[in-house]
Amino acid sequence: MAVVRRRIGIIGAGLCDEQIKKTAEHVGRMVAERDAILYCGGLGGVMEAAAKGAIEAGGVTVGILPGTKASDANPYISIPVVTGMSHARNVILVRSCESIISIGGSFGTLSEIALALKMWRPVVGLNTWKHLEGVHYVKTPEEAVKMAFELLPIL
Repeated sequence: MAVVRRRIGIIGAGLCDEQIKKTAEHVGRMVAERDAILYCGGLGGVMEAAAKGAIEAGGVTVGILPGTKASDANPYISIPVVTGMSHARNVILVRSCESIISIGGSFGTLSEIALALKMWRPVVGLNTWKHLEGVHYVKTPEEAVKMAFELLPIL
């Protein structure tokens, strides 16, 4: 029987401070240590930091890119998915994941959270948009990863 690897999305802003980057890197590392595939938007900030953590832990990363060139992906993306869809690529990112961890974020992140909730994908919030109904808020990277895996659908 084939082993099914779980798909965890990490979303957040392309520009963020060093503390958010450290948090995202730690979360990415822990996702890879649980042998899940890390999905993200493939660019900078939270996306790059999370992918870096995952790659350094021996994981696989998928970047759902908004543009038309695979070379736009950050250096820690194993598999770039070129969409040419700009922000509409958020739908593909969310649909590809089984569970989402939101770290920090701006309006693009807010749109991904809304799409995830609309598509019945569990969303775990860590230092992200506040007071959104349906988001499971946590305080630490460890809690975020634990919750994201607990909320995965049963295979």
